[in-house]
Amino acid sequence: MELWELEAREQIRFTCWSYNVAGDSGRVEELAAQFAEDGVLEVPDGAHAQGRAAIVDMLNSHAEHGAPADPSAPFFIRHHTSNILTTEVTPTEAKGVAYFAVYTPDGPDHWGRYRDAYVKAGDRWLIKRRRARVDSYAPGGWYHRVYSHIL
Repeated sequence: MELWELEAREQIRFTCWSYNVAGDSGRVEELAAQFAEDGVLEVPDGAHAQGRAAIVDMLNSHAEHGAPADPSAPFFIRHHTSNILTTEVTPTEAKGVAYFAVYTPDGPDHWGRYRDAYVKAGDRWLIKRRRARVDSYAPGGWYHRVYSHIL
């Protein structure tokens, strides 16, 4: 493996981690900055947002719909991503898959896989397309509140 490929793989992992930390901190603009300008986020109900502004709008809507009924109740959301496998790496593009698990104050909320396409943009690697697929979820939790219309 050549040095450029090792650097690409590590930069892609950094992008994945940055996505999680920004989102979990409520910094959706920073999360959207992990996408290419015309990047696409596809969520479990088949909806998708293209472009950073549309991604911000989608995630803000999810936050609103997923909020606990009692606004004074402590709430957090934490994404844990593992088994980040980057494949088909070229100097300008790559593909990847990763597992994720999401936790809230109630414990495990939902879990599944990301299928990603990445693109080199200047000195960064950004998400060109992220497809989030949920394998299962805890009834009554954040995911259930956001996606009850498809469950």
